[in-house]
Amino acid sequence: MSLDFSDPRLTAYALDELDAVERAAVEAQLAGDPERRRLVEEIRATARLLTEHLQNEPSPKLAPEQRAAIEARLQTATQPKPKRRWYHASWVTVAASLSLLAIGLGLLLTRPNAVVRSLPLVGINKVCPPSPPSRVGVATAKRGRIDDFDVIAPSLSPATDLSPATRPLNMAELQRSAPLTRHLVNEQHRSAAPEPQPEPEPQPNTEAYDRIVDNPFLSVAQNPLSTFSIDVDTASYANVRRFLMQDQRPPKDAVRIEELLNYFPYHDPPPAGDEPFAINIEVARCPWNADHRLARIGLMGKPIANDKRPPSNLVFLIDVSGSMDQPNKLPLLKAALRMLVEQLGENDRVALVVYAGASGLVLPSTSCRHQPEILSALDQLRAGGSTNGGAGIQLAYDQAVRNFIPNGTNRVILATDGDFNVGVTSQGELIRLIEAKAKSRVFLSVLGFGMGNIKDSTLERLADKGNGHYAYIDTLREARKELVEQLGATLVTIAKDVKIQVEFNPARVGAYRLIGYENRLLRNEDFHDDTKDAGEIGAGHHVTALYELVPPGPEAVKPAGLGPLKYQRPAEPVGSSRESLTVKLRYKQPDGDTSRLIERGVVDEGLDVSRASPDFQFAGAVAGFGMLLRDSPEKGTLTFDGVLELAGSSLGDDASGYRQEFLELVRKAKALLSR
Repeated sequence: MSLDFSDPRLTAYALDELDAVERAAVEAQLAGDPERRRLVEEIRATARLLTEHLQNEPSPKLAPEQRAAIEARLQTATQPKPKRRWYHASWVTVAASLSLLAIGLGLLLTRPNAVVRSLPLVGINKVCPPSPPSRVGVATAKRGRIDDFDVIAPSLSPATDLSPATRPLNMAELQRSAPLTRHLVNEQHRSAAPEPQPEPEPQPNTEAYDRIVDNPFLSVAQNPLSTFSIDVDTASYANVRRFLMQDQRPPKDAVRIEELLNYFPYHDPPPAGDEPFAINIEVARCPWNADHRLARIGLMGKPIANDKRPPSNLVFLIDVSGSMDQPNKLPLLKAALRMLVEQLGENDRVALVVYAGASGLVLPSTSCRHQPEILSALDQLRAGGSTNGGAGIQLAYDQAVRNFIPNGTNRVILATDGDFNVGVTSQGELIRLIEAKAKSRVFLSVLGFGMGNIKDSTLERLADKGNGHYAYIDTLREARKELVEQLGATLVTIAKDVKIQVEFNPARVGAYRLIGYENRLLRNEDFHDDTKDAGEIGAGHHVTALYELVPPGPEAVKPAGLGPLKYQRPAEPVGSSRESLTVKLRYKQPDGDTSRLIERGVVDEGLDVSRASPDFQFAGAVAGFGMLLRDSPEKGTLTFDGVLELAGSSLGDDASGYRQEFLELVRKAKALLSR
């Protein structure tokens, strides 16, 4: 729910008078609310202008003859009215101050816009010194609006009894003075520049998504094998949620169905033996095509309790460029990483690397026994400048390698909007840089923030090539899910280069289609090649893949997009196996180079979807939701009402509330797309 424009917390937030918890709550509500963010900036700008000009104004003084006249009148007056005189003098002072403010603003309007930034570099186990003045907005008038330009923020000097007119204003006074200040600013600007100025152009949306083409149906006779890399990314679901909550339809290419599926926890049993994960397979009627079957393959990674985690060597690589200077970017990022730091223990270490136009080491690797120092360094980060991600990546990996913990967790956590614009900027160059660094056995996690310029495709590929995963953080709740509730999955890799290959029995399956994973497909021969990179799975991670199956018959052997074939016929059944398919899985230990193989076969017992497990039904609903958002040609008889019915009957033990939230998003999408 958005904050009311009259909510005093907006002013308290603008003046930095909230504690950390309240500040984070307000920042979360400001995310995606440009009107209220603009109000906050207007309050800040007004406060800065009033403070600066009132502090510089000399205290009013009386000439000797004026003082003598006043003293004589006071001695002869029978009923002095000090209150009225005080009010009159105060009003004169305020009026004079505001007049000076308007004049001073005219001077500010002609002052060049220049900001110089630097990042504090500190020694190990030392608190970061106060950061230099940060870029702030100063109010200028344009057609009755208040816009911003950059200046260095002035320091505030304490008020004294001798200078009451120059003390900083409190919140109530600031709110009362803002409309009058705005009026005076507008009057001065109109007299100085009578020509009407054009409205500023809206910021272009430069979000980037790779094109996705839905996987087609493939004939088992011609393509008996299907091979792909697992994917534990969840960014697409949070990003889709962000669009829908803003009453916008997500771009089709922003909807990656596998990431929607893998956002949710499932109830698959964990592995019982020494294997890092268990494989569970289920087949039932397809919810959107009664003639087809649907196979769900579920992996459940072995969970690790927080107190059983191996020691961690973490490097936070934080984008502090100018594009991060929004409430739903750097402030939310800092609140999210604060949550993570508060979960770490004395065996964990954290370093802090930042990058903008240049990169800098803000905090060398520091034991979490000194948690206040880490949090202090984090709190002092400010945004400004261009984005040289390549230099930051180099420095972050250097720190991780320098403090490498054998048999521990060694990970760089990149937090950014992905808007790299100086240095190494092309996606190809960045990917090659990450691929080279991945050989150091330091893993990478990527946290995406913000809107309008999120480079989704770049961030997804960096995480993929860095042996890690990619999550999009749009709210504090999402940060808690990713960095607190799923801490083990985020930090601890239990298997790497995990590949799945499914072999279909032509006697039971005529054709198939993998739903999602379009950018994770591998050649069949890559399954046995241990040099080929694939996805990683963390402790307690859930991975789900769905195949839509077509029974054997003439339609099943027709190549996609072609008409009937005259001479082709289904292959003769081989053997008498009742299995519909066999799932083969290869993986490596986190520090290993040789893969291990697991195989599981499955028999289709002819279950109707209504008798399938709640996890099967819910996964089918999520996949259907993704196909509707993508307007997939394979969506069959799907409707939003059908998705709601299927998901609503399969909530199960929804302790986290994520499945209930999914229902709300489906309703939101239904209303939005029916307009």
